[in-house]
Amino acid sequence: MPIYEYRATGKGCDYCRGGFEVKQRIDAKPLGKCPKCQALIRRLMSRFRTFVAETSDEVSATEKKVREFEKEGRWSHAAELADKSGLEDRARENYRKAGYEL
Repeated sequence: MPIYEYRATGKGCDYCRGGFEVKQRIDAKPLGKCPKCQALIRRLMSRFRTFVAETSDEVSATEKKVREFEKEGRWSHAAELADKSGLEDRARENYRKAGYEL
């Protein structure tokens, strides 16, 4: 469900003067009054940002190789490669599966 922002159009309480957010269905009718003080409010246009994380071919190849080792049950190999690649949590998990005590 999307989150919509609302703010008082004139006088209102501290809640609506500063603006507030409401989770609503896309097809829901916009609110017209503040739920606390009944002052007139309007829905604001929200600005959103996106983030796309791209990984290098080298990182993708390393993660693929770790997955292959895991599929084959070669936990110590997977752990060692993950450890060298900066995947500490995954390395710890694979070391445990290989029987090492950490």
